[in-house]
Amino acid sequence: MFLLKKTFFTLLLFLQILYAFSQNKKSALIHSHNDYLQNVPFWTAYANGLNSIEADIFLVDNSLKVAHTKEEIIATNTLEVLYLNPLQDALEHNKGEIQNLNLLLDVKVNAIPTLNKIISVLEKYPDIINHPKIKIIISGSRPVSSDYKNYPHFIYFDHQNLGEELSPENLKKVAMVSTGFYNLSTWSGKGRLTHNDYNRVDSIIKIAKKYKKPFRFWGTPDSKTAWRTFIDLGVDIINTDQPNKCSSYIKKLFKNRKAIHNRSEIYKPNFSIDQRREKIKNIILLIGDGNGLSQISAATLANNGELTLTQLKSIGFIKTQAADDFTTDSAAAGTALATGQKTNNRAIGTDVNGKELKNITEFLFDKGYKTGVITTDEIMGATPAAFYAHQIDRGMTDEIANDLLKSKLNFFAGGGGYAFKESKLSNTFNLLALDEVNKTNSNRVGVFLSEREVPSIIDGRKNLLAKATKTAINFLGKRKQPFFLMVEAAQIDTFGHHNNTEGIISEAIDFDTAITEAIKFADHNKETLVIITADHETSGFSVSSGDVITHIIEGDFITYDHTATMVPVFAYGPQSQEFQGVYENNELFTKIINVLNN
Repeated sequence: MFLLKKTFFTLLLFLQILYAFSQNKKSALIHSHNDYLQNVPFWTAYANGLNSIEADIFLVDNSLKVAHTKEEIIATNTLEVLYLNPLQDALEHNKGEIQNLNLLLDVKVNAIPTLNKIISVLEKYPDIINHPKIKIIISGSRPVSSDYKNYPHFIYFDHQNLGEELSPENLKKVAMVSTGFYNLSTWSGKGRLTHNDYNRVDSIIKIAKKYKKPFRFWGTPDSKTAWRTFIDLGVDIINTDQPNKCSSYIKKLFKNRKAIHNRSEIYKPNFSIDQRREKIKNIILLIGDGNGLSQISAATLANNGELTLTQLKSIGFIKTQAADDFTTDSAAAGTALATGQKTNNRAIGTDVNGKELKNITEFLFDKGYKTGVITTDEIMGATPAAFYAHQIDRGMTDEIANDLLKSKLNFFAGGGGYAFKESKLSNTFNLLALDEVNKTNSNRVGVFLSEREVPSIIDGRKNLLAKATKTAINFLGKRKQPFFLMVEAAQIDTFGHHNNTEGIISEAIDFDTAITEAIKFADHNKETLVIITADHETSGFSVSSGDVITHIIEGDFITYDHTATMVPVFAYGPQSQEFQGVYENNELFTKIINVLNN
């Protein structure tokens, strides 16, 4: 049984190695400090793609032992058993690709005799000492720096006397420069360095950088915040006792931390009619698909600290659970918002038994309203479909597309034009380019923003959502009838599913540009109520760190799917205070109908 478990664990480590080395390495070097204390020395660090591995060395009875202190020495834990033989095995059997690997040997006592023994042992491993991407680095007790040049080509040194002048010959033998962090600060790795400590640390790094060698601190705090801080300070080699966690975090850091480039120009509402009990004529409902509180926070911080959305005063939260599931999908959530009834996941405009539910565009059509739907998804997507279609499953795209022909909509804009090539949609809607809409006298207009998926902001969509929103408001608002318009920013959710920080935030900022158009109209037309919410949150997104000045945000994620967290609802205009509080998502429909009847 023991042999079976050991074989399985070895296989698992080997698979981890193949995965780790298949990834694009573009981060700082990671140093497995006191690596021999890991459950599986060498292999744990190697499997996680670490670039630097440390072993403390004692010379005992002419044998090189690996241990933290002399009292902890175990006879079988030798340099060869724990490190040289596994490294040789990796080379011989192509287990992973060597990409500049440092084996740092921290000599605890007796520098010269121990180093001589290290050299004699290493000479038995020509594949290691002659490998162009492997460096054997001597740290701890070392010969004087003026003697560095006298050692074999495969021996390098960790230079620790910062500020000491080295001759060119001796400098060539220096593989890294390091010093103790605890001499500079007592920082625990939580929060941030004090300004004084930061300046001390930064000045030491600047001195070390003059050697033009990789720099490392030892004795550092060991946390995500610390790792990120040292990378930002320019530390080249990150010390850790948590190789798996550190490697995983740093690999994701360069994906999860991005500078956001698009902006939303802030509009300051005048609040002249906000929260007043006046008659409401028009409703504009904006839905950020997957847009939770952290997504809004990140967009706010990346947009110089504020959005048009964050100017609003009437704020509540809605619970998003589906009728049959703790965590909703967009179909059930969209249906709840559009019909006032919770339903099963995947259902579009139907109840838990598959029976059609009257949606708000149909309800208001009977009251004499003009209605419209806009999305950055395909028009058959779950959220927009919930406002015009009735199908038991969101995957029934042909049937949903056919429902658009039978809908009560006066206006739609979205992607997915391909699905209507063979349909008679043009008999129902005058299909126009967006720029042509305000020139027509047609009563029903459709706009395909793309043949298939609508491009994202980072793929060059620019201000299309805001433009479509403004166009639809003008189209619906120029008639004497009241109107209802739903606007969906669909791709916040898309990028949440991909755990893509830049995509999430750029889409959330773009959503704010559409919100701005709605708020501007509400200030102009005093009988307009604007409501902004989400169908659900996606990815468990969090804002780990960032910089408001440089628009850099670091995000993190707990899932690639939706979560069950509540999402905010904002409202602006007459009776907007009625949308405050905490309530179920299907209650939004009832609240809209109630304020229209007041």
